[in-house]
Amino acid sequence: MQDVTVVRTSVQPPYAAHLRVYEPLAAYPEPERARWQAYAAEHGPDAAEAARPVAEAVLAEQREALAELIGRTPRALPERESERAFVRLVDGVLYVCPWATRLRSWQALEELRAGAPVALLDTALPPVARAAAEADRERWRAEHPDARPWILTSRWEVPVRWFLPFGEEDRCFVPAAAGDVPAEGGDKGDEGDGREGIGDRAAALFYLTPMAQARRRVARAYRALREAVPEGELVRGAEQVGRWLEEFHPRSLVELDYGGLVHLLGPDRLLADRSAGELEDGLRALRAGDAAEALRVYGELTVRWRRVLALRYAN
Repeated sequence: MQDVTVVRTSVQPPYAAHLRVYEPLAAYPEPERARWQAYAAEHGPDAAEAARPVAEAVLAEQREALAELIGRTPRALPERESERAFVRLVDGVLYVCPWATRLRSWQALEELRAGAPVALLDTALPPVARAAAEADRERWRAEHPDARPWILTSRWEVPVRWFLPFGEEDRCFVPAAAGDVPAEGGDKGDEGDGREGIGDRAAALFYLTPMAQARRRVARAYRALREAVPEGELVRGAEQVGRWLEEFHPRSLVELDYGGLVHLLGPDRLLADRSAGELEDGLRALRAGDAAEALRVYGELTVRWRRVLALRYAN
C-alpha cells in the first residue's frame, strides 16, 4: 500500500489588523435595514457582548475569500457585493458592520498597484483584468457616490494613528484557550509547533468604544498635534481618521482588531501591549507642554510597530 502523508490544515486570518465601524440598525435606510435585521435574526450576533471578539466571523470571511481563489474559475475580485456582515449585540442594541468585500477588493487593488513591482502585479492580476476591474469600479462609483468602507485594513502592523480613537479602558484581551475539536489528521496539535488546532480558540486583542468618544479623542489629539507639530505624520493621520469617522452614524461603535497579528506577536507580547494607553500618555504630555516626553513616547511606539512591520521581509 502506498504511504499516505497526512497534512494538517487550518485557516488563519492573514497578518493584518482592522479598523471597523459598526452602525446601529437605525442608521441603515430601508430596505437595507430590514435585510440586515433578517440577517442578524438568521445568523445571530458574532459577539453577544462588548468583551467578546468577532474572531470566528473573521475566519469565515477568510474561508469565503479563499474559496473564491481556489475555485474552478478563480476570481481575483468579487463579481457582486457581499451580503454578509459582522454583527455585534451591545446592551440590547444590534450593530452591523457590512463586509463590503467588493469595495474593499477595489481598494486593495489600488494599494497593490501603488506598492507592488510591475512584474509581480502583472503576474498576480494581468493588465486586462485590472483594466476591467477599474472600469467596473468607475461605473459603480457613479451609481454610489457616497459609498465608503466600514472596514480599513493594515497588513503587518497597526498604524499608530489607529490608536487615537481609543483609551486604555477600551482594551479587551482574550487569552487563547484549548478547544474540544482535534485538528484535521491528528490530535489537538503537536506540542511546541506554535499552531493551534482547528478547535482551539486563538487569542484576541481588540479595542471597542462608542463613536462619540472616538471622535472626541481624535479631535482633542488633532488640536494638540496641530499646535505642536503642524506638519507631523501623526497630525495628518489624525485628520485622516477623523474624516473617516465623520462618515458614520454618531451612535456607532468603533473597533480596532489586531486580527491575524495575534499569531505574529504571541501571547506574551499581546498581554504586555498597551499601545493605546501609551499614545494617550504621550498626548497628555504634549498638552501639558512636555514635548520631549511626548516625542519619547511616540518614538518608542513607532519603533516597536516598525519592528513588527519589518517581519514581512523575514525569511
